[in-house]
Amino acid sequence: MANIIQLEEINKIYGEKIKTQVLFDLNLSFEENSFNSIIGASGSGKSTLLNIIGTLDKPTSGRVFIDGNRTDTLNKEELAVLRNKTIGFIFQFHYLLPEFTARENVLIPYRIGNYKVPREMEEWADELLDLVGLTKVKNNLATDMSGGQQQRTAIARALINRPKLILADEPTGNLDSDSTKTIYSTLRDINEKFKTTFVIITHDQRIAEQADRIVEIKDGRINLDIRK
Repeated sequence: MANIIQLEEINKIYGEKIKTQVLFDLNLSFEENSFNSIIGASGSGKSTLLNIIGTLDKPTSGRVFIDGNRTDTLNKEELAVLRNKTIGFIFQFHYLLPEFTARENVLIPYRIGNYKVPREMEEWADELLDLVGLTKVKNNLATDMSGGQQQRTAIARALINRPKLILADEPTGNLDSDSTKTIYSTLRDINEKFKTTFVIITHDQRIAEQADRIVEIKDGRINLDIRK
């Protein structure tokens, strides 16, 4: 199966006068349709790695390929287009806009590049909200939903442009254990139904073990790479 992510000889150094190297000659790839977790202690470099994959940051040196496109040489405008069409993001905090309903929040990534929302996109938003179990509250304001419902809205929002790749950084970090199980069950269903590739950072060992592949980052290098 083809690789949707390919990282080659990635180094990341922060600072000018006082330099701190976070990633060291890192080579890593992920296959299309796969479900992966990245684990590691705080400061290990895993969030930096995810930001480089998601084109939110650039490596100091090395090459990054996403869906066949080399991204470390693209300009800001080109990166914005690639992110909007190819990558969906789920963060620890949902970042919903409080003055909008769940449905309106889900449609925001589509609205970025389109003035009007056609009926088929509205129906797709409703389908996604049904998929994550939010049909009954789709017209609720973001502030009128529970934490778990808000995070599930964020998952639906990440899928609205039908991205091939979803990057999630501690997506259940603020949730209780029951909500955590629901969220990860939803992510697995999406992976199986839409063949979306997932790369998830998590501190939760139980969650990491549910992935098909576990990559552990330690001191900016790959310490373990386990495939099931």
